[in-house]
Amino acid sequence: MRREGALYTILFAAMVCGVCSVLVSGAAVGLKERQKRNQALERQRKVLAVTGLVGPKERLSANEVQDRFSTNIEPKIVTLQSGEYDEAIDAKAFDQRRAAKDPATSQAAPENKAKVLRLPNHALVYLLKKGDAVDQIVIPIEGKGLWSTLYGYLALDEDTTTIEGITFYEHGETPGLGGEIDNERWKALWRGRKAYDEGWAPSIRIIKGQAGPPDEDPHRVDGLSGATLTGRGVTNLLAFWLGDDGFGRYLARFRERGS
Repeated sequence: MRREGALYTILFAAMVCGVCSVLVSGAAVGLKERQKRNQALERQRKVLAVTGLVGPKERLSANEVQDRFSTNIEPKIVTLQSGEYDEAIDAKAFDQRRAAKDPATSQAAPENKAKVLRLPNHALVYLLKKGDAVDQIVIPIEGKGLWSTLYGYLALDEDTTTIEGITFYEHGETPGLGGEIDNERWKALWRGRKAYDEGWAPSIRIIKGQAGPPDEDPHRVDGLSGATLTGRGVTNLLAFWLGDDGFGRYLARFRERGS
């Protein structure tokens, strides 16, 4: 076959594309398990951060993250409708996001401002233990911001209303605007605020401008400059997951039994 001919060029290009496709597919398959491990490790790191077990500037190796997590954090499966623990499901292997996508393990969510479409039947919470006692409860949160779905964690004190921290591990908000939800100074404003009012209705919200200190203005948090819709999204997703369709029943049960 003549190398300068059109047919040779087409066949050569097709062969190169085929080889590249095989290499890319092989790499994707080969790295899939490593990617899953890295994602799980990053979520453990975020749980440690939101509970204050790792500082903003502290750098831990993978082994250090796993050791600190396993020593201090107890993952538990919760049945959302009843608020009870389900010990029959392995919490370490449970994937809540996958469960929410599967019609067999989830249900359509009621209409909500957070734009959560499906609710898993079970959810994963994390308990920060001090000895045998629960010191903090970490619940997963998600909902629509301006451009993306925000995925993160909210840490509550054992009283189930005092906020210990908030963090997001995945989102696609605009850097410098809505992306400021990752700003450590902004996240520090949440500590000591109250998630619920005196009647146990979700009441924490982001406002335009500045809020007062937690002891004087417990239910409001400073807005993000130029990111009103992202802030509104955070307010909406917190209202949803703190409510009865989210973890409201579980947190009420926790208050009753103290664990």
